Amino acid sequence: MPNPTLQVIVASTRPRRVGRSVADYIVERFNAHGGFEIEVVDLAEVNLPLLDEPHHPRLGRYEHEHTRAWSATISRGDAYLIVMPEYNHSFNAALKNALDYLNAEWRGKPVAVASYGGVSGGTRAASAITEVLVTLGMIVSNVAVAIPMVQSHLSDGRFVGYPQVDQAIEATHTALLTLTRGLTGA
Repeated sequence: MPNPTLQVIVASTRPRRVGRSVADYIVERFNAHGGFEIEVVDLAEVNLPLLDEPHHPRLGRYEHEHTRAWSATISRGDAYLIVMPEYNHSFNAALKNALDYLNAEWRGKPVAVASYGGVSGGTRAASAITEVLVTLGMIVSNVAVAIPMVQSHLSDGRFVGYPQVDQAIEATHTALLTLTRGLTGA
């Protein structure tokens, strides 16, 4: 049986963001542990307009090609890791928009969060997004990654890990793989 597909969603779309660097580091660590086929889904590249579908997403009646493409992308995933910044004590608008575009595509699938920011490491944003994920019917891991003072862990634009974050990444990988295998029967 093939490994389940984990989509690592890079939530930040800002120019000069650190989210892609953090995601790349986490993907390297997840790949070292195995168990998933990993696909990076970068919201800056997806570039969804502000929700513009005339019908409620639960109906699945998508009129725009960008929505159909987004649905097809997310439907390939068996599980998700959302790599997200904290903006003003909460999650960013591009992430909320991307989640709101779809409905059934998310339902019943496991998800974990890797947050980053200043002193709190994005934990306030992670807490705020959890209610949204649960409302979408996702199975939210109780294990997560939080990276405080993320700017101090960059070298030449690349995120540089350290023992505590590596432990959190490993624990998140294990929890997400366990959830995914349990839900898919693998």
